[in-house]
Amino acid sequence: MATWSSSRWFLYRLVRSRPLSHSSRALTLGHRHHDNQNNDNSQVSYSRSSGAGGQHVNKVNTKAEVRFHLQTADWIPLEARNNISDQSRTRINKAGELLVTSEVSRSQRRNLDDCLQKISSIISRASERPGQTSPENLALWDIRTDKRNKERLKQKKLYSAVKQSRRVDVD
Repeated sequence: MATWSSSRWFLYRLVRSRPLSHSSRALTLGHRHHDNQNNDNSQVSYSRSSGAGGQHVNKVNTKAEVRFHLQTADWIPLEARNNISDQSRTRINKAGELLVTSEVSRSQRRNLDDCLQKISSIISRASERPGQTSPENLALWDIRTDKRNKERLKQKKLYSAVKQSRRVDVD
């Protein structure tokens, strides 16, 4: 597995490919420059893609696999890192690396860009804070919950009555 250190822009592109501060609910990452950070928390490797494609698939390593160590990425807020760990726990291995793969294209570069886009969207999704629920929505929620409970109890009584009618008294 080769470490991808040919470009110092890896983390910069990762963060800047889609800005996180579009929404007022997004966590702010600060104004640090990420292009001068080292690439010790990421590794990129290439392997053969699966599926149809004939000779090309069997000869060329186009599948991109990016391993991104989440806990060493100190430029991501702790809350967002915890959210990523919760939301993407099937993609995180025992070493704490976020594993993202792509084989949508026949090009290594496009697959790598797709992996970076996936990581960026994972970070963006984890950085969003839930909005405030309005009092009207809370009232509607309570009404609907009460209605569901009443319907559930009604069905339960109906089922109980059916069972009672099938019971045979042995006196």
